[in-house]
Amino acid sequence: MNYRWKSALLTLIVRQRRSLRESEAAFIVLATIAGLAAGFLTNLQQFIAHSLQHLFYGVTINRLSALASIHHPWRLLALPTGGIVMVMIARLLRGRKRPPIDVVEANALHGGRIPFVDNLVICVQTIISNGAGASVGLEAAYAQMGGGIASVLGQWMKLRRNDLRTLVGAGAGAAVGAAFGAPLTGAFYAFEIVIGNYTPAAIAPVVAAALSAAFVTRELGVEPYLIATTANRELALPDYLAYAGLGIVCALIGVAIMRLVTAAEQHVQSWRRITGWRPLVGGLLLMPIAWFSPQSLSAGHGALHLDLLLRPPVAFLTAILLLKIAASVISLSFGFRGGLFFASLFLGSIVGQIFAGLIHATPLAFTLDTGDAALVGMAALSVSIVGGPMTLAILMLETTHDFALMGVVLTAALISSAFTRETFGYSFSTWRMHLRGASIRSPRDIGWTTSLTAGRMMRRDWVAVTEDMTVADFRARVPLGSASKAIMTDANGHYRGVVVTASAYRPDLEGGAPLEDLATLADVALNPATGINVMLQMFDTHAADELAVIDAEGKVVGVLTEKHARRRYFEEIEASQRALFGET
Repeated sequence: MNYRWKSALLTLIVRQRRSLRESEAAFIVLATIAGLAAGFLTNLQQFIAHSLQHLFYGVTINRLSALASIHHPWRLLALPTGGIVMVMIARLLRGRKRPPIDVVEANALHGGRIPFVDNLVICVQTIISNGAGASVGLEAAYAQMGGGIASVLGQWMKLRRNDLRTLVGAGAGAAVGAAFGAPLTGAFYAFEIVIGNYTPAAIAPVVAAALSAAFVTRELGVEPYLIATTANRELALPDYLAYAGLGIVCALIGVAIMRLVTAAEQHVQSWRRITGWRPLVGGLLLMPIAWFSPQSLSAGHGALHLDLLLRPPVAFLTAILLLKIAASVISLSFGFRGGLFFASLFLGSIVGQIFAGLIHATPLAFTLDTGDAALVGMAALSVSIVGGPMTLAILMLETTHDFALMGVVLTAALISSAFTRETFGYSFSTWRMHLRGASIRSPRDIGWTTSLTAGRMMRRDWVAVTEDMTVADFRARVPLGSASKAIMTDANGHYRGVVVTASAYRPDLEGGAPLEDLATLADVALNPATGINVMLQMFDTHAADELAVIDAEGKVVGVLTEKHARRRYFEEIEASQRALFGET
């Protein structure tokens, strides 16, 4: 009887999984569940991080970065303390063969599959880093856990690759939307930054997840993130031109920050004496910066509102800008974990205020509203670093409720995005993955190309000849018309080249001639791990229509034709395009 109940339960689960794969309504329900979970986990992580800040720094209502000064310098020991915890975590993870997979990498390379342990590692490290006061944001942890829990649900339900990617994007976007109380921002974050495209089939589940996550935030009594703006304004052509210039300035600063983080990280990693203790050293270096300006602590939520309210002079803002950039570079290059999403918003607001202040100092009659310039700078600099121009434009709309400002926000954001793509080509997350060897420039799904390797596509039946044979031996072994080519090896089976059958049957060629003189492509071969892009390039470079596949010892394990490789490549592209438009 017990066996029958288990069998019936298993059958029911299989049917439910099948219905989710076939029913759009069921998939929307699953996305809603993922959104509810993402909203709860986002608020839970926020609570834990703020509790740590309360424990370390004594802050209660105010944000950490809004402190006017650190009254008790000993509290800054929280920074090296957090560094020691990060060192301990790194030692616990020393046996791992690869770094944790984040949501962008998962959707681009792994079809949305994220091991749940990776989610825990990233989130715990980010919460500790932010809670200790390092200059990083929690948004990376929000998106990771939201997308991660969605990935677990999708894998358990055995969703198709494209559906799983959509669900992961919906969960990550829902988490970001819950953090700001801005569901449309979360939806656009999913499309632009995690999924990589807009598809009709994905709109409903992504929006459903974002709305459900924002609902959780409201039900928990968390106030949405709001910024007050100028009530009335008239924006003319000079304003648009000025804000376009601000967009270029923000793009330049954004690219400089990304390159600076990379250069500092590579330089720090070369210091062998502090290997394994980098977070501790980074915490010690952050202490004097935080003592001089608490606005460099954490992500900068409180400092952003404080500076918009007080409108400090340009000199003060410039000092804060440089200190915040230094704190962010030190935090990331010395091993603290977190994102630059909100840090880039804070830095952008400072750049906007400085930009407006410098225009005010000129003898021109033209001026910019400082608050408006701060909001435009927020969007423009964040777009350069994070990506997603519509995401940031919608965030500005949902946090200000100011439709009149959206024209100049979009202008600056689009110019910043285009300038960054043209001169740099990466967002911060994809740039760091590029440095690890992943050839991606966006979250678009290119993971399918990793399955198109020579080892998977080769055929194992080929005509083999040895290098000690004569032309007469070859003609006896390979009759004309039986095979177009033969693979030459030595006595031990090592690859020595390709012999074209037609070349051995030339009328002017004597039968006693050595066959090895006819071998071509002796130095050109594929290995089983060669990817499709390199493979096709080799076919073109060497004008070959068939290449041998050899193992690490140089022995032939298969052959692959250009025709078959290109056919498989175009089949996968066609399948990807069908998935893009929701076709099965």
